[in-house]
Amino acid sequence: MSVRTEPTTGLQFVELSHPWEHNQPVLPGFDELILYRSVNHAKHGVMSQKFKTTFHTSTHVNAPIHLIQGGKGVGELELDRFWGTGIVLSIPKSKWQLISVEDLEPSAKYLKEDDIVLINTGWHQRYADSQEYFGHSPGLSEEAAQWLVDKKVKMVGVDTPQVDHPLATSLGEHRNGPTMKRLAPQYQQETGRKASEDYPDWIPAHKLLLKHGIPTIENVGGDLNTVTGKRCTFHAMPWRWNEGDACVVRLMAISDPSGKYRIETGDN
Repeated sequence: MSVRTEPTTGLQFVELSHPWEHNQPVLPGFDELILYRSVNHAKHGVMSQKFKTTFHTSTHVNAPIHLIQGGKGVGELELDRFWGTGIVLSIPKSKWQLISVEDLEPSAKYLKEDDIVLINTGWHQRYADSQEYFGHSPGLSEEAAQWLVDKKVKMVGVDTPQVDHPLATSLGEHRNGPTMKRLAPQYQQETGRKASEDYPDWIPAHKLLLKHGIPTIENVGGDLNTVTGKRCTFHAMPWRWNEGDACVVRLMAISDPSGKYRIETGDN
């Protein structure tokens, strides 16, 4: 468990990120994360590393520009978008299920305007380089995304590899796809329905959130279960990359069990 208590203030910090490392699970269709040491201790007495990647790996935040032409990049978004209070919702889901408005409604009485909302489907516990994690995950319905927009939340995070159902993405029979060729036929064989009819639109929930300026976090992980059902403060600062479509973040939850901690005034 990656929960740390700061001894002076009593603040508790909870890790909500997956590692970013060699052999990183990568969404099918994306290039591998390449990390290498350009200099090393044995030869040079110092270590420095280089990397090549898409920032849509591990726990990352997506900016509006990712899907919305003319939208803001990660470095252009207001800092307080990535810092603030919110809740972690427990919405357990199985293979190919959708997160619906009915799933979200019970949280309405706890939700506040400008909250950060993280959704725990249980899928973060399956995080791996596997067809199951990427291809069988649940997803957010377009109606559920609209519900979150209407509640005026300021950021949404999911513990799945994509915001939408996988068959509403390029993993299925949509633009630039299918990047998982067996996925749609498998869906039809198991359900008796065509994926193209059940999921005719391409990433509708994700586009809707980003269209309204709400950044999204995918692959939420770490000790998410520890803070599920709780109200916390969240921190997920990206790089100041003005044109960035996405950025890997160190997502954490911060709580104050004593209720005594206060930010310093800044006075000299």
